[in-house]
Amino acid sequence: MNGQPENIMPIALAVAGEESFPWVVTLLAGVLITTIVVDVIGNLLVIVSVFRNRKLRKAGNAFVVSLALADLVVAIYPYPLVLTAIFHDGWIAGYIHCQISGFLMGLSVIGSIFNITGIAINRYCYICHSLKYDKLFSNSNTMCYVVLVWALTILAIVPNWFVESLQYDPRVYSCTFAQSVSSLYTITVVVVHFILPIGIVTYCYLRIWILVIQVRRRVKPDSRPKIKPHDLRNFLTMFVVFVLFAVCWAPLNLIGLAVALDSRLSRAIPEWLFTASYFMAYFNSCLNAVVYGVLNHNFRKEYKRIVLIIFKFHSGPESASDFDLTWTFT
Repeated sequence: MNGQPENIMPIALAVAGEESFPWVVTLLAGVLITTIVVDVIGNLLVIVSVFRNRKLRKAGNAFVVSLALADLVVAIYPYPLVLTAIFHDGWIAGYIHCQISGFLMGLSVIGSIFNITGIAINRYCYICHSLKYDKLFSNSNTMCYVVLVWALTILAIVPNWFVESLQYDPRVYSCTFAQSVSSLYTITVVVVHFILPIGIVTYCYLRIWILVIQVRRRVKPDSRPKIKPHDLRNFLTMFVVFVLFAVCWAPLNLIGLAVALDSRLSRAIPEWLFTASYFMAYFNSCLNAVVYGVLNHNFRKEYKRIVLIIFKFHSGPESASDFDLTWTFT
């Protein structure tokens, strides 16, 4: 194994293209630098906010913290290596770092979609099956679900080492999943890692939307389901997170599925489209924290508190409740 996919444009052509269009390399580096900075700052704010603010220490937010960790992983290790490859016009970190980088990339994206699935199931149970919710998402059960998410994530990514699908692709300056290794394996990956979870999340959110519409139109006055305004806002926040993930990752997965079904399409897909789909997917890792800050009042308020403390503009000591790190699920 030479660490490079077989069916990709030769490096010489890629380099020639970059020399003709240096702004492309600058754009990719700019997108990645922005992603890294916002990813690290934003997801650290998310994690600290949940542990600081009692109102945010809820069962559903255990998956939010887990999702933030998944996004944080790529910003700390793989993305900086990709940035180095962009600056040096090639991978200089060696084979071992290439494999680790590819593994962590896969771990992050699969962990993200599985955590998003966990969030959707949690919201579905909370809103549509509220009477059973406390039992289903008790403290111990919720922790078991999070552990299960990561166990399934690791189980899903391990086969990549056996089929030697983690390779360096000069088109995206990344050690990543090589879609050309096996058509059957690529189809399996897209179905299990993307289409199936997206289907589950879509079902959960569709049922929630139906219930929300029924409540608004008073279709079920006898049952009187209770959907509080802040619960609806929290649902909308998680729904936006899901939509952004689907939009950012769909192009790359659809390209992989199309090429796997018909290898001749690999020549028809423009290189710029393939590269754009990758960096669009990378960019998604920094969006969740921004969404929480924009749409969730509790997160936005806690972000401000943390920033004020960091810059020592906070007047007066924090209340004892702000520093109670006991995780209590409600």
